[in-house]
Amino acid sequence: MNSVLIAVMLVLLLAVLRVHVVLALLIGAVVGGVISGLGFTDTMVTFQEGLGGGATIALSYALLGAFAMAVASAGLPKLLADWMVRRIAGGSTAAGLDGELTRAQKRAATVTEYGLIAGILAMAVMSQNLIPVHIAFIPLLIPPLLRVMNTLRMDRRLVACVLTFGLVTTYMFLPIGFGRIYLESILMGNINAAGLDTTGINVMSAMWIPALGMVAGLLTAVFVSYRRPRIYEDIPIADEVRDSSSRNSAGGSGSGEISRYKIIVSVIAILACFIIQLVINAMEVDADSLLTGALVGLAIFMASGAVKWNEADDVFTAGMRMMALIGFIMITAQGFAAVMTETGDIPALVESAANLFGGNRPAAALAILVVGLVVTMGIGSSFSTLPIITAIYVPLCMSMGFSPLATISIIGTAGALGDAGSPASDSTLGPTSGLNADGQHDHIRDTVIPTFIHYNLPLLAAGWIAAMVL
Repeated sequence: MNSVLIAVMLVLLLAVLRVHVVLALLIGAVVGGVISGLGFTDTMVTFQEGLGGGATIALSYALLGAFAMAVASAGLPKLLADWMVRRIAGGSTAAGLDGELTRAQKRAATVTEYGLIAGILAMAVMSQNLIPVHIAFIPLLIPPLLRVMNTLRMDRRLVACVLTFGLVTTYMFLPIGFGRIYLESILMGNINAAGLDTTGINVMSAMWIPALGMVAGLLTAVFVSYRRPRIYEDIPIADEVRDSSSRNSAGGSGSGEISRYKIIVSVIAILACFIIQLVINAMEVDADSLLTGALVGLAIFMASGAVKWNEADDVFTAGMRMMALIGFIMITAQGFAAVMTETGDIPALVESAANLFGGNRPAAALAILVVGLVVTMGIGSSFSTLPIITAIYVPLCMSMGFSPLATISIIGTAGALGDAGSPASDSTLGPTSGLNADGQHDHIRDTVIPTFIHYNLPLLAAGWIAAMVL
């Protein structure tokens, strides 16, 4: 049996059995290498040599995590959260949602609800590029809004879908911030390494149809699936209780004030990080724009004193810890991909798959996308899935006659499939961490299943359509 197929299936099986994905990738690489005849020693050497391919991406993630925590420590996410709470809570109070509602009050409540949805969606989108804090904003923004959602009788499954849409669609379509890592560094980089020249191809032109599938899922969640009111209890949040007791014991509430100077520095650092990414991307140089932008942003925080020197170690450590797992997974996935390539069994697997489909491109595209869905669901990270599947999918797509644009779309979609709806994904764990702050939001029933239904199914259909028309 083909060693590459055995290795990939073993990784998937171990991931489903909840073996840590880093360990699953290592075991899969060793088993695949030994079965192919490489031997244990040569397999480990190849694996170690392949690790370097993910080092730049992992470092970008680590520095971005540090930058995110610097922004958070300066108070900007909290300031935005407090502003949203004041605006939306005021609107919901004015709507008078206790008891029977007049037509005007119902209209005001609807406007407030859609304003809340739009605000949360905007924060989720900006967390991937303009304010690249990833999921770090969710525990700061969502818990203070839970009482407002309760007053509006909003279904938290809707909010989970909104958050996941912003986290996933942004990186799979916009090549800025985390999208730069996913689309340029990982997707295009691995496709080029697998032998397909993508020079002159705009990755957004390959991913716009799959992105429309995500939009369809969001619109369905907002306007169809979760329109009925859902009742939640007003349960005090643990953080609120601790904050209240600490203020009472201190005899005041001034300890939580946000420094205007730090906010100004945060805005300057964010703009610098964003502009540098745009400039480097426009210059089309080899420098990693996200890595450079994060470095400049951190330098601004340090030089201005917004992050004090004696606090820098804690801020950086917390930020890197937040992103470390993803970085380790991506590094390990590069080692796994290197071993799979070295086995020499990929061409045989591709030839067998091509013969199985018999030139039937629609069936091949569907099979590729479904496998991508299953692999990402098991691993829990679309960023880590791409290096594993690209080495197999690029030769297969080329042998089936797919255009370079369609190939990019198929592989990009296959990687993103399963991110929404995976129990182990940041895109589902992040929303649950905020929405379950009062213990009334179940991770599987209220986040994983709704996001799987609303995003993976339309994304699967949109990816298949893209493969057929591009």
